[in-house]
Amino acid sequence: MAIRVVVAKPGLDGHDRGAKVVARALRDAGMEVVYTGLHQTPQQIVAAALQEDAQAIGLSIHSGAHMTLFPKVVELLREQGADDVIVFGGGIIPDDDIPALHEQGVSAVFTPGTPMKAITDWVEANVPERV
Repeated sequence: MAIRVVVAKPGLDGHDRGAKVVARALRDAGMEVVYTGLHQTPQQIVAAALQEDAQAIGLSIHSGAHMTLFPKVVELLREQGADDVIVFGGGIIPDDDIPALHEQGVSAVFTPGTPMKAITDWVEANVPERV
């Protein structure tokens, strides 16, 4: 069974080109991808991941709200008993914020310029397939 990933754009950020490129790369690597679209709340993202039985959530953000929105997604997953869903993210995220995001449960952060193969390889290596 293929890895299923929800790709989401949390918050008010309206730039979705990067999220769409990552979603396509994951799909082209053989994963099932559900793209939720723009302006999603953490609650909507977690609900979509649970409804879609996703093993991972990929978040993309450019608005600067990553220190609030990314940890909120992790927190809501824990509250739902779904802390096995792996959260990773990318976008315009300062290098200084990445360690704090890791501490708050975000498994990986990809910044601009990361090759798509590096992202797909990371997902394949770190997100277990469901049986």
